[in-house]
Amino acid sequence: MQSYEIEAQIKALSDELRGLNYHYYVLAESVISDLEFDLKIKQLQSLESEFPQFALPDSPTQLVGGLVIEEFKSVPHKRRMLSLGNTYCEEDLNAFDERVKKSLGIDEVEYICELKIDGLAISLFYENGKLIQAVTRGDGFRGDDVTENVKTIRSVTKTLQGNYPPSFEIRGEIFMHRKGFEKLNSKRREQGEDEYANPRNVAAGSLKMKETSGVAKRPLDIVLYHFLSDKNLFVSHQESLNAAHSWGLKTADHSKICQGMNGVFDYLHTWETKRKMLGFDIDGIVVKVNSIRFQEELGFTAKVPRWAISYKFQTETATSTLLAIVFQVGRTGAITPVAEIVPIVLLGTTVKRASLYNANEIERLDIRLGDTVFIQKGGEIIPKIVGIDFSKRSPNSIATVYIDRCPECNTPLSRDEGEVNYYCRNHDHCRPQAIGKIEHFSSRKAMDIQSIGTEMAETLYTSQLVKDLPDLYDLQFDQLRALDRVGDKTAHNLLEGITASKSQAFERVLFGLGIRYVGETVAKKLALGMGNIDNLQKAELEELVTIDEIGERIAESVIQYFKDPNHIKGIERMKSAGLQFSTVPRNSLGESLAGKTMVISGIFAVHSRDEITQLIESHGGKVGSSISSKTDYLIAGEGVGPSKLAKAQQLGIPTIDESILLTLIK
Repeated sequence: MQSYEIEAQIKALSDELRGLNYHYYVLAESVISDLEFDLKIKQLQSLESEFPQFALPDSPTQLVGGLVIEEFKSVPHKRRMLSLGNTYCEEDLNAFDERVKKSLGIDEVEYICELKIDGLAISLFYENGKLIQAVTRGDGFRGDDVTENVKTIRSVTKTLQGNYPPSFEIRGEIFMHRKGFEKLNSKRREQGEDEYANPRNVAAGSLKMKETSGVAKRPLDIVLYHFLSDKNLFVSHQESLNAAHSWGLKTADHSKICQGMNGVFDYLHTWETKRKMLGFDIDGIVVKVNSIRFQEELGFTAKVPRWAISYKFQTETATSTLLAIVFQVGRTGAITPVAEIVPIVLLGTTVKRASLYNANEIERLDIRLGDTVFIQKGGEIIPKIVGIDFSKRSPNSIATVYIDRCPECNTPLSRDEGEVNYYCRNHDHCRPQAIGKIEHFSSRKAMDIQSIGTEMAETLYTSQLVKDLPDLYDLQFDQLRALDRVGDKTAHNLLEGITASKSQAFERVLFGLGIRYVGETVAKKLALGMGNIDNLQKAELEELVTIDEIGERIAESVIQYFKDPNHIKGIERMKSAGLQFSTVPRNSLGESLAGKTMVISGIFAVHSRDEITQLIESHGGKVGSSISSKTDYLIAGEGVGPSKLAKAQQLGIPTIDESILLTLIK
C-alpha cells in the first residue's frame, strides 16, 4: 500500500471515529456496537503505531470522544474527565494485571471491582458542604453545566453531613431503573406517544431538558464512584468512597475488594450471571487499583487511566426481516447504506435500523430485501447485521444493486481507487453536504461558533439565509428573529459568535473551509508554509509538496479546490467580512522560546494541551512528540507519562510545570 493510501486510511478512520464519538457522547445514541467501535480504535492504534508520521494530533486514540451541548453553559473540567479503556475478553484483563504488576514491581495487586452502570457520566462539586455545580463529561476537556437539572434528582445530596473536607469533586453515573423506565413508557402508550428506546437514552436526554420541572418528573438516580481533591486525604479508593458515604453521598453498591485476578474473575462471573436480577442495566464491570498511591504512580495516558479498565459483557443475537435499504449522505458526500428491519427487542432495546457501512459490506453479505437477517448487539448498545439465514431466502429474491446516483440531489456517484465509499461530488449544492459544511465551519476546532450546531445549520440552510459560508457574515438580527424557535437571546448569541469568529487564526479558517484531506494539522502546515490565502491559491503542486507532510494527494486536492470559481468568490466575500487569511508572524508574541524543543505530557490546571502547544509555538518554540537528546524541557502536568518522565530524568532534561512555562514565556 502506498504511503498516501495509508495516510488516507488513517484520516478516514479518524473522521469516522470522531463522528461515532459525537453520536455516542453528545446525542446519547450509538451508530455501531461498543465492540465494533473498540475494534476500530485498535485498528487505528495499530496503523498509527506502524506509521506515526501520519498520526493526527487530535486522533480519536488520544481524545475522549465526544462534544459540548450548545443549549447549556460550557465549563472547563478542572481535571480531565477521562473514559476507561475497555475489553471484552478475559485475556486482556490478565494482560492489564501484568502491566500493572510490572510497573509497580509487585507480585499481586489489590483491586476494587464495581458494576459498570449504563448511564451518563457526571461530576459533582461540593464546597463547604453544599452542592455548587454538576458538569457532564462533554469532550473530556469541557462539559455542560447541568447543575439545576441535577439538583432535581432525589438521590443527589445537596447538603452534606458529618466531617467532610471544605471542597472536593466526586464523579459518578446518572441512570434510570428499569421499573421507572417501564412506568414512563406505560404512560406514553396511554397517551398515544412513541415509547422511549432504553433507560440510558432517557437519562441522558433528561439532563438536556430546558425546564427543571420536567427533569424532576423523571425517576433518575445516581451512583458516585470517584473522589477527587487537591489534597491526598485517603489511602485507598475504597476508603474515599466509604468516607463519601458517611457524608450522605450515594456511592456504588456491590463493589468488592479482590486480591489479584482470581478474585476479579470470581466477581466478573458472578455478575455476568446475576445482572438480570438487578433493577437497572449494567454492561460490564470496572476493575481499579485500590491504592491511591499506586494509582498516582501508574498515572494516565492521554485517553485513559493506567490503573483502571472496564470489562464489557458479551453480545446478544436475534433474527429479523430486512424491509428496506436506505442511503444517507454525509458532510463529505460519502454514501452510507442503512438497513431498515422489522422491529425487534435486543437486551431491552427496540431495534429498527442497522448500518450496512458501504457497498463492500452489502456485497460481502449478499443481503437482499426480504432476507431473514441475524442482528447482533456488540457491547449491548448498537445493532449490526452479522449474517443471513440463506435457508429462508425466497427463490424469487433479487440481488441488491448499489445506487449510482445521489439520493438527495441525483448527482452521479463515484468512488476513487482504494476507497470503500462512494461519493456525491456535488459538494456545494447537495443539501446534506451544504448543511454539513456550515456545521463543520462553525465547529470548535474551526471557527468555534458555538450557537451553530446540526439543528441551527439545517435551519439556516432551509430558510435560504445561508446557502454558502460567506452568507453567515451577512446575517441580520431581524432575519434570525423571524425563524421558528429563535428568540432574542439565541439571535444575539449567534451574531456575537459569528463576529467573534472573524478573529480566528488563518489555519482555523483554512480547516473550516472543508477542503478534502485538509484536516486540522494539514491546515496548520499549509498556513505556516504559504503564509496567506493568495499564495496558497496560486501555488503549484511542486511548491506545495515541499511543505512538511504535504503529499501529492493533498496538494492536488488543494489545487482542485481553488479551480472552482465559486470557492474563489466565497473567499473574497469572507475577506471583505474581515476573516483572517494570513498567518500572524511568529515573533509577534516574542521569541522567548526560540530554538527550544519541548514535550508535553499530562493534564494541566489552566490550559489545555492544545493551548500550551500554541503558547510554545507562538513564542518561537517547537513541540516534540517524544523525549530525545534534542529535547530542552518536559512540560509535565497531572498524570504525566511515567516513561516520558523516566526518559527525561535519564537524559538530564529539566522537567517543569505549567507555571514555570508561563514564567519562561514572560
